[in-house]
Amino acid sequence: MKKVVVLGSTGSIGKQTLEVINGLPEEFKIVGLAAGGNWQLLAEQIRKFRPGVAVLAGEQELHLLCDELDSVETPDLAWGKSGLEDLARLPQADIVVVAVSGATGIYPTIAAVRAGKDVALANKETLVAAGHLVMDLVNQKKTALLPVDSEHSAIWQCLTGHDKSAVQKIILTASGGPFRNLRIEEIEKVTVDMALCHPNWQMGNKITIDSATLMNKGLEVIEARWLFGVSYDQIDVVVHPQSIIHSAVEFLDGSVIAQMGLPDMRLPIQYALTYPERLPGNRPGLKLTGLQSLTFEEPDLNKFPSLRLAIDAGKAGGTMPAVLNAANEIAVSLFLTRKISFRAIPALVSEVMEKHQVISRPGLEEIMKADRWARETGTEISKSLI
Repeated sequence: MKKVVVLGSTGSIGKQTLEVINGLPEEFKIVGLAAGGNWQLLAEQIRKFRPGVAVLAGEQELHLLCDELDSVETPDLAWGKSGLEDLARLPQADIVVVAVSGATGIYPTIAAVRAGKDVALANKETLVAAGHLVMDLVNQKKTALLPVDSEHSAIWQCLTGHDKSAVQKIILTASGGPFRNLRIEEIEKVTVDMALCHPNWQMGNKITIDSATLMNKGLEVIEARWLFGVSYDQIDVVVHPQSIIHSAVEFLDGSVIAQMGLPDMRLPIQYALTYPERLPGNRPGLKLTGLQSLTFEEPDLNKFPSLRLAIDAGKAGGTMPAVLNAANEIAVSLFLTRKISFRAIPALVSEVMEKHQVISRPGLEEIMKADRWARETGTEISKSLI
């Protein structure tokens, strides 16, 4: 039996993870769940999956959860950062799904790897901000870091059976978001409601905005560099509006292997959970005869400068990716609360990056200090934009 801990169980990826596990054989069991503040949904999940341990972000929410559950239903409860890290180290767990959002995901990921757990990673910030630390630890502990992003899962599947030295290029595909065909002057008028309407994927608000700015793809470039041990010059981004080819790998002999499927996050989630096996799924498959066309184009970095900023941050290395990520979180939050414009998101991120003095090969404390600095600096700069 494979015993699973899900961190971020009430978020988009967390809910889909539980849906996938619910459809898998009984050999999969939820032994721990963690959520942010949504104690009501966590209570429902506890009743359904009966984990031994549950964690919430805040102590007040924990008390509300405890009052909601009866003594038969109540698992061991904890809260806060320490509770999250303890859950990531849960002795009986075989695999930890890290689907919490933000830089806080770095801590439980490191805790799980140090404890020798396999990690199914759906938290971008972990590798963006602390890729060198996490991958060094993964290699030291000889654990598996299994990507849950559809693009990185696709690359992982394409590389199976191939040596890294045979790779010429990694090709990350991007849908292009909802504003791919807009002119720059039209993008100036984009509203929050417009930006939250992704043409292909159903995701949380923050990642949906990142997809609209193409920052999400830039963060994925940094992730790919660490996951697959390639240089930034070996990673290309190609806009593929249909989101059928999730990514591809070009090899030295000129062959290109691509992974295809319908735009559904449950497929990469299931592959990470069941690896190295493939088990039956209860989702519709891809019918090639139903495809009208597959098109590809270069990303427009003038219309979507966030992608360029992310690549520049990755190449700068050190603490710069952490600064990029934190500044972007501040900017997206301000946009979602209608305090700044859509085009102000990359402008704010760029200004924060320009003010940062990079620390090379930082430790975790320096990374988190850079994260805090970027949030404070971004907030201060934003006052002139509001």
